[in-house]
Amino acid sequence: MKVRFPKLDFSKVRAHWASSIEFSQRYNSASTVPAHIEPYLVKVMIQAKKVLDPKHKKLHEDLDIFIKQEVQHCKQHLAFNNSLYAQGYEGMKAIEDVYRADYDRFLKEKSLRFNLAYAEGFEAMGSASALVFFEDLGDLLDGADKEAVDLWKWHLAEEFEHREVAFQVYQAICGRGFFAWLYRLYGLFYAVKHIRTHTTILEEFLISQDRKGMTPEQVAQSIERQKEVAKRVSKASLPRMLGTLSPFYDPGKKVAPAGMDAYLQQF
Repeated sequence: MKVRFPKLDFSKVRAHWASSIEFSQRYNSASTVPAHIEPYLVKVMIQAKKVLDPKHKKLHEDLDIFIKQEVQHCKQHLAFNNSLYAQGYEGMKAIEDVYRADYDRFLKEKSLRFNLAYAEGFEAMGSASALVFFEDLGDLLDGADKEAVDLWKWHLAEEFEHREVAFQVYQAICGRGFFAWLYRLYGLFYAVKHIRTHTTILEEFLISQDRKGMTPEQVAQSIERQKEVAKRVSKASLPRMLGTLSPFYDPGKKVAPAGMDAYLQQF
């Protein structure tokens, strides 16, 4: 694990950065997640460090790197999202405000156990998403804007790189028994539903903006393409998420796709 500072310029990146408008907007909606969840994760892990036994020296060190990586993810996605606002999608902000307020509420009203379980749920999603992006979506990325692809590959590769940290923190603070496993699953399901609800609403907004300039026939075609993208991503994601349900789940046993480590070396 290491902290990287990629120099990405989004001034010329297109909102429709891939050949598929619907694929682009699906990931554009997802780009708002790190803009708001990463500051939340940083605050949760700072709380965790205060109660994490000093005997977990390596984990404390990994947490420091984890926090710094997440800060960089937030900064880059904020910059990318600003480019989307400038291209006529400022309506995103109102949807994001609701989502961001949820994290403020979680920090104020929820227990550390809940926030750690939610964080681990998100991290499980992140490492699964990394495998999907690197292994299953290559043809959809052909000819795509390099800056957008680099944003996602760099970010998701680091999510895979630090895939064990939130899991280990959860176990160190909340335990490894039957109840801890059940509560981890609760956090996972909560995170999946919460995040997907937000991105679905935002994706529909983005695509609805695009469809304003389409003919009825083009709208029908767009709807079909959107369904196909959703089906493809879900089909690739589901088997990678199922393993997280096991009481014996260990993210450290996940194998990085070929080329991921080499890809990170450029940063």
